[in-house]
Amino acid sequence: MNLNKSSLLLYAVTDRAWLGEHTLTWQVEESLKGGVTMVQIREKHLDRTRFKAEALELKALCRRYSVPFIVNDDVDLAMEIGADGVHVGQDDLEAGCVRGKLGPNKIIGVSAHTVEEAVRAQAAGADYLGAGAVFPTGTKGGVSPLTYQTLRAICAAVDIPVVAIGGIGPHNIMELAGSGICGAAVVSSIYGQPDIQSAARTLRAMCWKLVTP
Repeated sequence: MNLNKSSLLLYAVTDRAWLGEHTLTWQVEESLKGGVTMVQIREKHLDRTRFKAEALELKALCRRYSVPFIVNDDVDLAMEIGADGVHVGQDDLEAGCVRGKLGPNKIIGVSAHTVEEAVRAQAAGADYLGAGAVFPTGTKGGVSPLTYQTLRAICAAVDIPVVAIGGIGPHNIMELAGSGICGAAVVSSIYGQPDIQSAARTLRAMCWKLVTP
C-alpha cells in the first residue's frame, strides 16, 4: 500500500494501557470506525509470539478498512508479516538501511526532533516524518517538547509529509494550525477515552480543519 498524504490525517498509535476487558483488535476497530486514517502498532513489553499474533490481527483489520498498517521499530517483524511499513526513531535502524531491507514499495516513517534530523531522514529515503513531542506527554518520557517554531521549520525544510505527535488532544490541537503539518499522531486522546469511536471522530474533524487552507 502506497502512502497517500491524506493517510496521515489522523494517525493512531496503539497502547494497551487502556485495554481493560477489551482486546487491542476491538479497540483499534473502534478507532477505525471513528475515522482513523493510519494505524501504528507500538508494543514495548510484549513477547515476540504475542506481538506477531497481535500484529497479524491488526494488519487484517486495517486491510478491511483500507488503512495503512505500520509497525513501530521492528523492521524484521514488519517484513515477516507483510505490514505496509515501519516507523523508526533516531536510535533505531537508519532509514536508508530500512529501505534496503524493505524495498521500494513499503512506507518508512522516521521520528525527527530537529531540522537536521528531518533533512537527514528525507535524504535517506523516509516517506514521512513524525515530529515531536509537540506537547508534554506521558508516553515519551525524557523528551522535551518541540517548539512551534521548530515544528514549522521542520515542515518547511522537507518535501515529505510531516505529522505532529506527542500530547495532542482536542484541547490543544488547534495550536498547531499554520505549522505545515498534514496530520496528527495520537495515543491517549483516542485509546485512553471511554468512547474511542467518538473521540476519533472528534479528532478527525479537528485535524481536517487544521490542515485545510
